[in-house]
Parts: sequence; structure tokens; C-alpha cells
Amino acid sequence: MNDHPWNRHVGLSIVIPLHNSSMVLARTIERWLAYLSHGRTEIILVENGSTDLTWPLAQELAKDTPHVRFRLAQSEKGMGNALRVGIEMSTAPLVLLTADDLPFDFTDVDEARKLDPRPHIIIGSKAHPGSQINRHVHRHLYTYGYRVFRRALLGSEVGDSQGTIIADGDWLRENVSLFTEPGFLFTTQLIYAAELQGLSIAEVPVVLSKDHAPKPSTVRISDAWDMGVGLLRLRRARRALSVQQSPEVVA
Repeated sequence: MNDHPWNRHVGLSIVIPLHNSSMVLARTIERWLAYLSHGRTEIILVENGSTDLTWPLAQELAKDTPHVRFRLAQSEKGMGNALRVGIEMSTAPLVLLTADDLPFDFTDVDEARKLDPRPHIIIGSKAHPGSQINRHVHRHLYTYGYRVFRRALLGSEVGDSQGTIIADGDWLRENVSLFTEPGFLFTTQLIYAAELQGLSIAEVPVVLSKDHAPKPSTVRISDAWDMGVGLLRLRRARRALSVQQSPEVVA
């Protein structure tokens, strides 16, 4: 952990994986800076295996303000790899894991602020009955199928394990060594561990950004196979995931 004095006053760490994000990055950063008009927040940008100009663009755009401090890193390709690096770098009591294109604008964060008391894990959930998600029917069916398989194989009661996540920072950093998935299953593994360890979890409604028009799913048969294999892999790791780690173990 970085011991810079500024870190002791950070209220929120925002971890954003970047992969070929050059078309959306400038707008995303601009909108975050406008939204974060008070307090102290760190935005951690983690580029992972991009083949475009994402990395030099991130270095150019990441300019600190009185309310936001940027931290940059690179990881191996894979959303999970990027999120893991970002969690390890985070310093705040709350950590937001989100996407590079603000799929829900700030509706997930706004809804999370309303919760009192605050649970350990808050999910900006597409499965919440109050969410406004205009998705293509194929994508809806894939999401529903994933939820059914996840519940059958893992016993997970969470509606959406791949939404945005706001989590207790200490718990995340203490348990990050358990989260080994390199790709899209990372957040499912994280949520599964939280369920097994008995953490409080709440899903909040989100509104899909107007910039995210309905698109047909690009999921292939091989993707569905990988999903099943990945869920079985998580199931085999049940015992390890159910034991909460301590800071000394992680160190």
C-alpha cells in the first residue's frame, strides 16, 4: 500500500479496467471528474493488453484535481487480472469496480448512497426488478441462462454477479488472493466468496445509459462451454473461498 498522506483521506477507490478503451476513455474521465465534485477519490486505471492507444491516452488524460487522484497501472490481458491489480492498489474504505464506458451512468452509485446501514457488498444489478435495462432478447436469454447455471452449480442467490460492485475495501484487499479468475468470471468469484463467507449483500437498481443501445449477443457456443467449465471450477474452489483471509495471510 502506498503511504502517501493523501491516501489516509480517500473515501472511495474506483477501479476501471481498460482494454482498447481509446474511444470512450476521454468522455468517461470527463464525466467522472464532473460527478466527483467533493470529497477525496482515487481513480485507478488498469490497462490490460490493449492493441490501440489506450495506455498513452490514459497517461495523457489522468490529471489530478483537488478531489480526484489518478493512479495508473498495467496488467496481463483479462478483466479479472486488471481488477485484481486495481484492488491491490486501492486504499479507500470503499472500492467501486466498474466498466470503462459508464454503462449505468451514475445510477448505481446514487442508489448505493441511499442504503443505511451499508452492506459489505453492493451490486449495481441488471436483475433488480427496479432496473431499466432495454436489452436485446438474445442477450437477455444468455443472462438468464447464466443466472440459472450459477444458481444450480454454486447455489448463488445473487441476481447479477457481473454488475458494478461497491465493496468494503478492507475485505477486498484482505481476500484478493482468493480471486484468481483472469477474465469475466472474476466478479462472479468475488460475489461467490462473499456469499460463502456470510457477508451482507444488496442489489440496487440501475438504468442503462442511453448510449448503450440494445445489441444482439455475440456469445458463441464455445463461450457457453467456457462459462460452464468456469462455474465448475469455482464450485471446486468452494472450500478455499469460504475461509476469510487475514491481512497477514495476504501479505
